[in-house]
Amino acid sequence: MPTPEQYDVVVLGSGEAGKYIAWTQAKKGKRAIVIERRYIGGSCPNIACLPSKNIIHSAKVASYFARSEEFGITKDNWQIHMTGVRDSKRKMVDGLVDMHLANFKSSGAELLLGSGRFIAPKTIEVSLPDDGSRFLHGENIIISTGSRATIEPIPGLREAGPLTHIEALELDHLPEHLLIIGGGYIGLEFAQAMRRFGSKVTIIERNSRLAHREDEDVTAMLSDIFRDECIEILTNATVTGVEGKSGDRVKLHAQRNGGKTALEGTHILVATGRTPNTQNIGLELAGVQTTERGHVKVNERLQTTAPGVWAVGDCAGSPHFTHIAFDDHRVVTDNLAGGHRVTTGRQVPFCMFTDPELARIGLSETEAKQRGIAYRLTKIPMIAVLRTRTLSETRGFLKALIDTDSDRILGFTALGVEGGEIIATVQVAMLAGMPYTALRDTIFTHPTMLEGLIPLFAAVPSKK
Repeated sequence: MPTPEQYDVVVLGSGEAGKYIAWTQAKKGKRAIVIERRYIGGSCPNIACLPSKNIIHSAKVASYFARSEEFGITKDNWQIHMTGVRDSKRKMVDGLVDMHLANFKSSGAELLLGSGRFIAPKTIEVSLPDDGSRFLHGENIIISTGSRATIEPIPGLREAGPLTHIEALELDHLPEHLLIIGGGYIGLEFAQAMRRFGSKVTIIERNSRLAHREDEDVTAMLSDIFRDECIEILTNATVTGVEGKSGDRVKLHAQRNGGKTALEGTHILVATGRTPNTQNIGLELAGVQTTERGHVKVNERLQTTAPGVWAVGDCAGSPHFTHIAFDDHRVVTDNLAGGHRVTTGRQVPFCMFTDPELARIGLSETEAKQRGIAYRLTKIPMIAVLRTRTLSETRGFLKALIDTDSDRILGFTALGVEGGEIIATVQVAMLAGMPYTALRDTIFTHPTMLEGLIPLFAAVPSKK
């Protein structure tokens, strides 16, 4: 092996946490390099968060066309062209990649395209696109390899060539009948978008409810919303076999409620979870251990079992959100500077970009009951927020959990238009330890969505 090139920081994978660590260290004068196989900037700007939201927005526009008479607008002969939907997404991605390249240049961090794997402690061999190799040694190594869609070992599934979120975002035609395996966040977002473009859509979910980890009132309303849009939902259904080819004709065999059922369609989309990208990168040669589920084993500082090696984002088992990966960057960056920043106890907000959006921060009712935490519940329908009437978007509700002994906010859920924006205000109040009365008594602009926090928190039951 040639003498490895020496770096202060070597990052394996250019996802959210890894790229920001490299940019930050390079700006401090450190020699930093990022190794990336394919997607410059990681999955979020290329194949996940931002591209999917672009497609979802196109579907939202399509839904407005379908509802045009509701707004006093006549429509004639409108059509969906999936090539145009795809090209709009591609244009956005191209701009994001250019932005990332500019950030690498301005920060001084090096971007190396190739496939990297450990060959010794703190030492990585990078196989280059031209068949050459480079050998790198880092004082600190950051593993930022992300995750991929899980393809379960169902007979015939892999042979059917199913879509994952990656291929679904590149469709240049409209599936006649899309069968979606999985009723979680990814499956639900795609189901609604593709239905609005005009596909027949069926969701096959193994659990008894869609988004089954959420509260029952949340999942019940999501189911109602989806059925109102003529999306077929099969719960308690476990796929046992697949015949045919996705993109042509496929047949799914499933067990449901003790019996057998079969579904036929043209395309399959698999949305049954994520698998960490930790295989075949030589972790065992670097002394880096993994968990039973394949994530890199880390402590609360995101240090692995090998000195000087850190892991961040999906591959480290952090909650699978880009904003959490960004916070992983802050944790590692502070610790590289001699600090002691940890991941324990941090807030984990999330938003599912269905229409309406589902956003939550803090405890749900389900979690509070499981932990034996007493709470006061307040809940109002979205139609009580006057702004929703001006938008003709009145579906959903707001609810919050308040501590029984104090006025502290324990959790907040928004299932409604702009839910992802509404939770930010409540999140800041929770972070500051403010009582719910501070939001109840705030003067919010009229008519805005945040104004709904006033009637919500005005309805909190009194302490017993």
